[in-house]
Amino acid sequence: MLMTVLKGELAVKQSIDLVKTFKKMKDYILENRDLIGQREVLQLSMETANNKIAISKINHDMISLEKQISDVAEGLKDVVTKSELADMMNSFVSEDDDKWLMFNAKFSSADAVFESIYRKAKSTIYVVDNYIGLRTLVHLKNSPVGVQVILFSDNVGAKKLHSIEFTDFCKEYPTVQIKLQKTGGIFHDRFIVIDYGTADERVFICGASSKDAGAKITAIVEDYGTAKYKPMIASLLKNPPLVLPK
Repeated sequence: MLMTVLKGELAVKQSIDLVKTFKKMKDYILENRDLIGQREVLQLSMETANNKIAISKINHDMISLEKQISDVAEGLKDVVTKSELADMMNSFVSEDDDKWLMFNAKFSSADAVFESIYRKAKSTIYVVDNYIGLRTLVHLKNSPVGVQVILFSDNVGAKKLHSIEFTDFCKEYPTVQIKLQKTGGIFHDRFIVIDYGTADERVFICGASSKDAGAKITAIVEDYGTAKYKPMIASLLKNPPLVLPK
């Protein structure tokens, strides 16, 4: 805590080194997951994903907090300046693991963008993505209460979503109503459909899976011609449930 409050280059450097150390610890544990139980890996992954989203939110809200930080800085001589604090927050997203993407004509935090889209839903959230994982679920944890979520996926790729992960997530966030259905092997791109069949319906085309968004240059684009997607979604809703591997 002192490292994030004290003024000076050394304090800023120590804060950056601390975050990078935690990241290396996480990577090491995941690479050696056979040494610990699957449930412990799951809990670590969920906590890491939650922390990364929280850090992204702090960075994203720095502009709106500028006046509050300024007031505190005027009263305390040893508090970091606004510019130093902003640089510190930017450093939390390390150069080798920055989860950023293009949205609304500007680069934004991938985690914050997905969460902001899901928060707009009033009745339903449909996610079409064949490559799903734990991070896909974490993005949905703050969905509005009462909104039905359906993940349409064939769950392909090396890092599939497993039933133990899904079950533990549902226990951890019982207010999030998530169903799993197959896509039928006919999709390559990823889509997010909000409030399907209502006046508030919105469709977003995603260049990458949510679990990988920001790892490389990608984008999310809103398509305002929602009518053409209705037959596609109507067909998806008839698909059988997706059974996750154990």
